[in-house]
Amino acid sequence: MAHHNELGKLGEKLAAVYLLKNGYEILAQNYYFDKAEIDIIAKKGEDTLVVVEVKTRNSDFFGDPQEFVTPSKIKLLVKAANEYVISNDLDMEVRFDIIAVIKNKTIEKIDHFENAFYHF
Repeated sequence: MAHHNELGKLGEKLAAVYLLKNGYEILAQNYYFDKAEIDIIAKKGEDTLVVVEVKTRNSDFFGDPQEFVTPSKIKLLVKAANEYVISNDLDMEVRFDIIAVIKNKTIEKIDHFENAFYHF
């Protein structure tokens, strides 16, 4: 597996641990629909479904990780989230978050951006 893939998987694991420690229930990881993938689908409380995009980098030299969530990625996330809600017959508020992870030999930093973007 390429190094960037390993780093991405590590970032997703760190994000899941972070969410669990902060009172979230993980419902699904790496949920695929059509061409879209949702890294983590979690539940916060009884009425909020949280769709989490995890962005992991080994430094912020080229920009903060959250800056790499593109409009086309957002469109795919919304499409997949809609399918998840429909196929699981859920009646919940849906929130889209980004967890930005910077991980290298000397740094492990996690930033959680709630309501990072809104569906269209």
